[in-house]
Amino acid sequence: MYTKAAFPGKYIQGAGALSELPTLIDLFGGRGLILASPTTHHIILPKSGLPDSIPVEKFNGECCERELSRLAAIVEEKHIGVLVGMGGGKTIDTAKIAADRANIPVIIVPTIAATDAPCSGCAVLYSAEGVFESVYYQKSNPAVVLVDVAVIAAAPVRFLVSGMGDALATWFEAKSCGRTQSKNECGGLGTMTSLHLAGLCYNTLLKYGAEAKTACENKVVTPALEHIVEANILLSGIGFESSGLAAAHSIHNGLTALAETHRFYHGEKVAFGVLAGLQLTGAPPEEMLKALAFCEEVGLPTTLSDLGLAECDHARLMTAAEKACAPTEGIHHEAGKITPEKVLHAMIAADAIGRSRKPANGYSHSCK
Repeated sequence: MYTKAAFPGKYIQGAGALSELPTLIDLFGGRGLILASPTTHHIILPKSGLPDSIPVEKFNGECCERELSRLAAIVEEKHIGVLVGMGGGKTIDTAKIAADRANIPVIIVPTIAATDAPCSGCAVLYSAEGVFESVYYQKSNPAVVLVDVAVIAAAPVRFLVSGMGDALATWFEAKSCGRTQSKNECGGLGTMTSLHLAGLCYNTLLKYGAEAKTACENKVVTPALEHIVEANILLSGIGFESSGLAAAHSIHNGLTALAETHRFYHGEKVAFGVLAGLQLTGAPPEEMLKALAFCEEVGLPTTLSDLGLAECDHARLMTAAEKACAPTEGIHHEAGKITPEKVLHAMIAADAIGRSRKPANGYSHSCK
């Protein structure tokens, strides 16, 4: 098996970077169209200073075939040469798929740093009702990822913290895939480059995470915030795609089977998946405690109760464990034979340790 890696064509980050968009559109296609999330359409674009000559289409809310068909017709009718996806995850994914199908470049402009999706060459397709259907792999990664840190700083801090939860998994999953020589998201083995970037991602989170959260709470751009935005989007994006996924994301996928978790963000569930995954793999106590302390410091979930599962019994939690162990899940990139029973026990153990460290007035019973 070959080593394989994937990268965006260009990555541009900084306060005010959105001003680069017209030049980039001219460079890559000449005739651009912005697919904007509702928040972007109503709040960000009116203050952006971008020229009115760039047409804007408002995203309808779901990355589904109906929305993709609507967008494809617009792209064809207006002879669009480059598509710009501006907003959160589903807006970005829709733009990536639509551009791939139209064989035109895509420029991604994330307005939050909640996941590592902007740099990747894959997207998630849903039904019109929001039910997961499939993962769609593009022919190449985005031509440009353009990150305006001032826009990120103005977004609710919970998005940034969730992004840190998603990024936290990158190093642990990269290590697991490297140890077992498992396939990454590019269909090959991880590279030395991607493994080192995953490590840099983890170290950046530990060093700057708390400071970046404070900056975002105060809606200011600081070097710490710049570092964490880069870790959440670029380092984690390259790290997960070119190194691979393992227990943390599979446990996240399992938790989505429980309706109580639906109001929590992707990275929040992934963070608990990291803690449970460390229990599952028998990580050294000091490694587990370092990850746990980080989650506590920035406000990521450390217990099942933090994910709305205070009343969840073991039978229902087993449903999540079974989903996490589906044959196609990355959890099987971990060493040894992984079973739902082991995953259930790992989640219970991680929850118990998290609860033991809660302040007395913050204690809440979790799964029975």
